[in-house]
Amino acid sequence: MVIDHSKEVNYINMFKSVKEVIGFIKKNEIIAVDLKCCDLFGRWRHLTIPARCVDESVLNEGFGFDGSSYGFKKIDKSDMIILPDITTGFIDPFCEHPTLSFICNIHSTDLDEPRFEQDPRYVCDKAEDYLKKLGIGETMLLGPEYEFYLFDNVSFEDRMEKSGFSINSHAANWNTGNMEQNNCGYQMPLKGGYHGGRPEDRHADYRTRLTEILFKMGIGVKYHHHEVGGPGQLEIETEFDTPRRMADKTLAIKYATKNLAIRDGLTATFMPKPMFGAPGSGFHVHFKLLDKKRNAFADPTGYAGMSKTAIHFITGMLVHARALSAFANPSTNSYKRLVPGYEAPVSIVFAESNRSAAIRIPGYVKNAEDKRFEYRAGDATANPYLMFASMIMAGIDGVKRELDPKQERVGPIDGNLYELPESERKKIGILPTSLFEALDALHADHQFLLEGGVFTKHLIETWIHRKREEEGLPVHLRPHQYEFILSYNC
Repeated sequence: MVIDHSKEVNYINMFKSVKEVIGFIKKNEIIAVDLKCCDLFGRWRHLTIPARCVDESVLNEGFGFDGSSYGFKKIDKSDMIILPDITTGFIDPFCEHPTLSFICNIHSTDLDEPRFEQDPRYVCDKAEDYLKKLGIGETMLLGPEYEFYLFDNVSFEDRMEKSGFSINSHAANWNTGNMEQNNCGYQMPLKGGYHGGRPEDRHADYRTRLTEILFKMGIGVKYHHHEVGGPGQLEIETEFDTPRRMADKTLAIKYATKNLAIRDGLTATFMPKPMFGAPGSGFHVHFKLLDKKRNAFADPTGYAGMSKTAIHFITGMLVHARALSAFANPSTNSYKRLVPGYEAPVSIVFAESNRSAAIRIPGYVKNAEDKRFEYRAGDATANPYLMFASMIMAGIDGVKRELDPKQERVGPIDGNLYELPESERKKIGILPTSLFEALDALHADHQFLLEGGVFTKHLIETWIHRKREEEGLPVHLRPHQYEFILSYNC
């Protein structure tokens, strides 16, 4: 196969053997082969090999690396191996020279052993396999919505004598009176950006170009639009795929979004709450379960057209929602977004057509084949492999124990949850209000994750320790700029 850059070609999942890879490299004059691998916290690391040095042994044996730098091992026993998954090959659109990229699996130094049990990609695979083994369904399908901000520039610093950040967006309403730049006067209203039109929507062409890049990387996009946040908040919604493949695609989407922004002289962030007073960015995920080609979540006689399996699955996720927050909302910034009274859902309930609930059943979906539910509380600081796997395990627990939502007090509740009487609101559980609280919840409630050997106790302990020590405590120990307003003249 010879690359024709003038045509749209799906370059994902195109290799079935190492020999095919070698042949493709030679025929298409590939200059470099890039190996991308996910670390513990959900960020891609990469290693680049000159294509002329790639042979079958390289692709079969992989490369050694320092697992302690990825968050997996202690430094005294840190040797590990990354091995490319050749089914994930794609032409990297952001490299100067023709580059073939692969997503990798992590192995111990003994290749005779199974994959490294704490590799996030492997954890997600194990969750899918466990679902099938139990006979709950054959194929779980996920459809995320990706919200992010596109800014013109950003600066931030953290020093002993000075700290802070500064953001600018030419589309922001704070620039209506700016005479120092070429001001056209078409700024987006602060919280009025949802489906905003041109010329206020300055980034429509950016999203279209990003969509075309994603299609060429093998990622289907359903639609894109401007989101509520006026200073450049955007959204892309993708087609459904299986959990591990969707986690692969999530990292690819973030990679493409940020690199295209840089190419355009802009900067993109998936940070949940980059600005006070502006809407936060979520990572909503739609869940659908197929069993023998039928939708196992659909039942026209059930609540909102959902089956008993779906209701049990939803209940399991909500019963464990506080523990799930440690994976779905794993940053200190996550809890600047999850605040009662704002758009982000914090109530541990489900309902139909209700965006104030943690889980919403879309009311506009009438076709049984497309029946699904949406978890709305997560954000993109998550490691997608661990987030998806933990949610599947919580849902499985709900199905296995046939958890009843009314007995567990998780719904369904219709109507705006923020407008309920205080006496009714007190009966509803709420998500954690801090990273520390979420990690404590995971520590107290994680047995469901260990079932089937999907998660390991060591992985959970490592996650809690590193999140607490390397993110929670450093932020907690630093003075906040608003504390000077409150306390400087005390």
